[in-house]
Parts: sequence; structure tokens; C-alpha cells
Amino acid sequence: MAWMRVLHLSLLLLCAWKATAGKDYYDVLQLPKGASESQIKRSYRKLALQYHPDKVQGNEEEKQAAQKRFAEISHAYEVLSDSEKRRIYDRYGEEGLKQHDQGGGGGGAADIFSQFFGGGGFPGFGGFGGMGDEEEQTPKGHDVHVELEVTLKDLYLGHHYKVTRDKPVAKPAPGKRKCNCKQKVVTRQLGAGVFQQYTQQECQECPNVKFERESETLSVSVEPGMVNGQEIVFFEEGEPLLDGEPGDLKFHVVTTPHAKFERDRHDLKCNLTILLLDALVGFSTEFEHLDGHKVKLEASEVTIPGQVFKVEKEGMPMFDHPDKTGDLYVTITVAFPKKLSQSQKDQVRKQFSQLHDEL
Repeated sequence: MAWMRVLHLSLLLLCAWKATAGKDYYDVLQLPKGASESQIKRSYRKLALQYHPDKVQGNEEEKQAAQKRFAEISHAYEVLSDSEKRRIYDRYGEEGLKQHDQGGGGGGAADIFSQFFGGGGFPGFGGFGGMGDEEEQTPKGHDVHVELEVTLKDLYLGHHYKVTRDKPVAKPAPGKRKCNCKQKVVTRQLGAGVFQQYTQQECQECPNVKFERESETLSVSVEPGMVNGQEIVFFEEGEPLLDGEPGDLKFHVVTTPHAKFERDRHDLKCNLTILLLDALVGFSTEFEHLDGHKVKLEASEVTIPGQVFKVEKEGMPMFDHPDKTGDLYVTITVAFPKKLSQSQKDQVRKQFSQLHDEL
């Protein structure tokens, strides 16, 4: 039937469109489609600094991935920060934008970063040149630092913690207030390696607001392989600032002691007690790991107290390399009998005398 052929053709066209469609620029910048100009700028600032090639450390593959991500972020910002390009993109998508841009190319990721941050450089990073003469900085509230106690098991497996906190939230209040709504912090370069920072502001009357405490529950994700002291950051969830941006909320991982295992970077250590007989003639035993699976350990020769056995790939997962794990080191403790009878002593002496004769 004709309508079935039309439907089939429509489905084919839809599949072809999905196959050729690029990444959603709003998804790249982690924004809703109705995001405001200030939201776009804030998100770009956060992500560009996070994935800047001069900041990311790691192997060559990780650096190339960061460079690709940085270019995607910069391209998405170039489109969404331009009202005309954004209008075309929202209506016709990436293909319509390409047709609009034919005949003229925009700047690259470095150019956009340079325009946004002033010369593309910032203290501690190189790559795209020095700082510009002035760089505007939005005032920001204080960061909130919280210690998050986690178990070694949760660092081994990963875990989601529910954390309830009281957060100050701005609410409308009667009257007007004097504010610094146009306040900005300006950084000026005075010479090579010399900078000056000062505040410019223009006060005006604005609707009054007041802070009220509200409870909210956050889901804090502890990923396998995270280390003691590692930061888990919730952007703009710190102390608010009426005339600026809120600070960040930073959880710091604090590992609670474990009864059996001890962590040493990517490796684990534990002690295992065996009987004196097993130490002399050999042993085969199993013990429970952090996630409950059994680890087998055996020896056919004499085991001396303090001897260390290495069990490969039974350590901690590596946070930066999820497909890799450390090793487990087991230190042996030998349990000696507390008391022997005279007949037992005679038997032991006889057996060891024969053994010494053979040696």
C-alpha cells in the first residue's frame, strides 16, 4: 500500500538522520535547551577549565581524548553563545548551521578560550598564550568542604551515599536593597609576570531577598578505586552569594579502617594465620575478600613466619584505569602451641632429630 511505502521511507530517512546527526550541543555543555546566556557561560567556563589540554594529566590516549572533548565544548559554546547561530541550530540542526556557515569559518577552540578567558592563559597553565590586559571574574561564594567517611569495601566496589544537608536558599523579601549587582573583579597585567586585581562596582536598588535554610538530599557517588583525600565536587552547591555565583560543595574521601585489609595505593595487604603443622608440611586454604568472593592460597613447602605471598590482580581497582587492578600481599603468621606435654616434647624432639640427621 502507498501509505506503508511512505512510512517505510520515513523510517529510513529518520535512521539516516540519526546516523549522520552530530552531538547535541546542549548535551555537550550539560544544559537544558532553554538555558540562559549566563548558564551557557558558566557551564562553558567550568567544562573548559576541566578539560583544558594543559590541565589534564595522564597518558597520550587520555590527553588526546581531553583535547577532543575540549574542542567539542568550545564548538558547542561558539554556537550557543551566538544568538543567530543558536536560533538556526534550534530550528534546523547542525546541517542547517553548516549551510549557514559556508564561506566563512569560525575560530578554533583556542580562539574561543582566548576570547572567553582573556588571551587563553591563566595561572599555572600554558599553551594558548599569555593573559590579556583584563579578565573579568564573577564574584563567587565560599566553597564548602565536607569529609565523607567511606569504607574500604565501598572504595573497592563503588557506592552511592545519600547525604542530607541544610542549604541557604535566597527567597524574595519585602522592600528594596542596595546591592553590588554589577560588581566585577578585574585582573590587569602590569608587566611580565606582574598582575593587579581590583573590584569595580555600580550599586543600584534591587528587589530585597533573604536567605532561608532548606534541606536537600544529595547522591554522592563513590567510584571504584577512588583514593583517600580524593575530591567529589558538586559545582555551585556551596555558599551562595547574592551578587555573584555560589561556591562549590566539595566532599573529601576519608577511608575508615578495615578489620582485615589495609590499602597501599592500588595494592591490598592482609595477614593470615596458619597452624605450625601447616607451616611445616604445606597448606591450602581460602579466605573472604572485600566483596565476598574467595581467595585461594596454598604452599607445598615450609612457610616461615612473616613470609609474604603475592596474589596477582586481587588488589584495588584503579580509578583512572577501570580495567586494571593492583595485587594482594598476604603476610603469614604461624600459630604455635601454647603448651606441650612431656610425651609431646619427646615426640617432637625425636622427629626433629631424625630430620636434622637427614639434613
